[in-house]
Amino acid sequence: MYKTILVTLDGTPTDRAIIEHIKQLAKLAQSRVVLLHVADGWAARTFGPDAVSPEITEDTAYLNRVRSEFQSAGIPADAELAYGDPPKEIVKWVEQKGCDLVAMSTHGHRFLADLFLGTTSRHVRHSVSVPVLLLRAK
Repeated sequence: MYKTILVTLDGTPTDRAIIEHIKQLAKLAQSRVVLLHVADGWAARTFGPDAVSPEITEDTAYLNRVRSEFQSAGIPADAELAYGDPPKEIVKWVEQKGCDLVAMSTHGHRFLADLFLGTTSRHVRHSVSVPVLLLRAK
């Protein structure tokens, strides 16, 4: 059903909700998981893959820890770091590499906050043709 699941991570505690959910789903569906984090600090937006900053170092270490967590659970997992605007980079990844499901935690903003702040999940779900699983973090 879901051969490849793209799990987007923002490096905050809200990630735990989607990580734990996808561990169970990936085991049931025998899926491969790709963990994607988009570095969006100044260095990342300015220099892209050539960026060198504490943010990039921390993001890479975080992705590797989460990948190891999935692999320890017997789930094939890869980790990728993208650079720039998170919604655009997630959509670009889906278009270029393909997956069967995009899984994201949401922060749970509501109404006016979403209107003024915009949301990554809203942009992604309206821009990709694969199912998007949104899980509101507690």
